[in-house]
Amino acid sequence: MTIHQNLIAGEWVGADGVENINPSNTGDVVGTYARASVEDTKAAIAAAKAAFPAWSRSGILERHAILRKAADEILARKDELGRLLSREEGKTLAEGIGETVRAGQIFDFFAGECLRLAGEVLPSVRPNIGVEITREPVGVVGIITPWNFPIAIPAWKIAPALCYGNTVVFKPAELVPGCSWAIVDILVRAGLPKGVLNLVMGKGSVVGQTMLDSPDVNAITFTGSTGTGKRVAVASVEHNRKYQLEMGGKNPFVVLDDADLGVAVEAAVNSAFFSTGQRCTASSRVIVTEGIHDRFVAAVGERLKSVVVDDALKAGTHIGPVVDETQLKQDTDYIEIGQKEGAKLAFGGDLLKRDTPGFYLAPALFTEATNDMRISREEIFGPVAAVIRVKDYEEALAIANDTPFGLSSGIATTSLKHATHFKRNAEAGMVMVNLPTAGVDFHVPFGGRKGSSFGSREQGKYANEFYTTVKTAYTLA
Repeated sequence: MTIHQNLIAGEWVGADGVENINPSNTGDVVGTYARASVEDTKAAIAAAKAAFPAWSRSGILERHAILRKAADEILARKDELGRLLSREEGKTLAEGIGETVRAGQIFDFFAGECLRLAGEVLPSVRPNIGVEITREPVGVVGIITPWNFPIAIPAWKIAPALCYGNTVVFKPAELVPGCSWAIVDILVRAGLPKGVLNLVMGKGSVVGQTMLDSPDVNAITFTGSTGTGKRVAVASVEHNRKYQLEMGGKNPFVVLDDADLGVAVEAAVNSAFFSTGQRCTASSRVIVTEGIHDRFVAAVGERLKSVVVDDALKAGTHIGPVVDETQLKQDTDYIEIGQKEGAKLAFGGDLLKRDTPGFYLAPALFTEATNDMRISREEIFGPVAAVIRVKDYEEALAIANDTPFGLSSGIATTSLKHATHFKRNAEAGMVMVNLPTAGVDFHVPFGGRKGSSFGSREQGKYANEFYTTVKTAYTLA
């Protein structure tokens, strides 16, 4: 049995491991991955701290070459890594390969950013004095990532951290260590010096908590649940460290009477159900005006009849399994809650059996829902969506914004007036017009408002706001 080990101070370490199980086929073991202890995590933090002075002053060509080499290998191995992703997380193979390509593109983008590091030179208000404004790395960055995007989210955190000269202690989600291990292995072989990137796989209560407790971690970027995000914030305030949080969503998708029905149906089904609904940008509230409501619901029901739920690696599969048994129970519990609250389960919601044992669930569509039901207020994180009938655009906008979250928001309409108004007035960090609420580019900012996000945006050039600190220097001429 090969154990995929943790990386600490440039050495692969760890003797005991935990099996990584394929949710499409619970008899398939993807691999065995080490678990880090408190002592391992402290050693990783110490290694990152020791490596920081040299790496933070390394040449931009060195960083560029390493990130570019990593990007090239990820893209060259997209089919292999995409298959690994689909085996451990349950996305369809097409989605797994697509996410892998995105990870490669992210590393390629930040390889370029190494060569575009910039500052400002300004005149002082005082005579004969010059002012320079520069950005410097913040230090040791703790990275904690979720299970739903096991290669893209690690990429969009690790790549900018290294690009801007930080060192890293990286804890991936316990459910999906395979892609994270592969990325770290690629970066090591691309030439990263020892201690610059450290991988500590294992339990959040052990590894994550040790990172939070350490005064030597200068910044933490976290994507995951709202509850854990709040704990990250509290611990970070105590140590006066920078922190960045991407948390939950209860994203609305509005369908107006004037919408193109086909466009609206495809966008809503993709938003709510693809990737098994396990996206923080997924839309589980579909808000539909009364003039199109009945036709829209009927069309969505017909569309769902053609959606194939099966093994993620099987040709023709549109939706793979739920990630594990715990998440499956959460999904089915919410389906029961919705029915008890008075919503009508119009389609799906039943457990499915396939050729291989896995966590298969038919997409569940509720109608006759209201915005005060739990299925409309709480993040389910599965293939479950509720349709809320409204009178007009004004009511639709009000209900769309009536949520403690604010990550992504979408609208289907052919009205330029309503599209323009919605883009300006939707209380979300990202707005989609006639497009699914899920699906963003790698070179533009990602993030939300209210309870969905805290701190500066991720991705694109905006990443420098988190991974660097600004210095202002004065010089007498």
